[in-house]
Amino acid sequence: MSTDQRFNRTVQLLGRQRFESLTQARVAVVGIGAVGGFAVEALARAGIGELIVVDFDTVQPTNINRQIGALESTIGMKKTEVARLRILDINPHCKITSLDIFVDENNTAMILGTKPDIVVDAIDGLGPKVKLLTSVHNAGITCFSSMGAALRNDPRRIEVDDISRTRGCPLARRLRSRLKRSGVTTGITCVYSTEPIPVEHEPEGAESQSSALMRGRNRAPLGSLPTLTAIFGLILANEVLLNICRQQP
Repeated sequence: MSTDQRFNRTVQLLGRQRFESLTQARVAVVGIGAVGGFAVEALARAGIGELIVVDFDTVQPTNINRQIGALESTIGMKKTEVARLRILDINPHCKITSLDIFVDENNTAMILGTKPDIVVDAIDGLGPKVKLLTSVHNAGITCFSSMGAALRNDPRRIEVDDISRTRGCPLARRLRSRLKRSGVTTGITCVYSTEPIPVEHEPEGAESQSSALMRGRNRAPLGSLPTLTAIFGLILANEVLLNICRQQP
């Protein structure tokens, strides 16, 4: 199959010049679970030329309800390897870099070292999220970030806006506060939901939802639907594509 056949409908919509800009773009997706996995899927199918996939985890049975790479046949595999194989099955011409790391202050430089044009943040831990977004913002790299998709079931309440203008999302509120301490107040585009979450999950005290997220893997699981997490990921990917295309006349 030729590249033209594979991406013919994308070329028809965007035009040859804008499509070529996608094939020359380098995009990092950090966190390739429920949200990030669908972002990677859409970016690969759109013809992005180089993808950097970042995740430390392996596929578990509990991932199957919402993660596109989670299948009976992939349980136990590294998520980055599952993503790599799937991307190549979609587009063998895509260049892939896999980083099997848990993001912290010691390795954000490793991600920046891949020289991405755009970074997609699909991390669900507040602490690592702050470290990544601060580093990416300070490096002057365009970034799109996912807020909380769990505990929601109404896709009509999903919005896209700068971090400074997000509302109704407890994770975004805590993230704004933490980023402000690092001198970051604007310049990060977020996908978030204004849908209220159940009262018992509202942040309060030491064991708030967001403080639990700061502990990395030792956090309580939150209920989620495959539809909402997928939509978050697809919107993130769409924002990336539109951003790249806007650079062309």
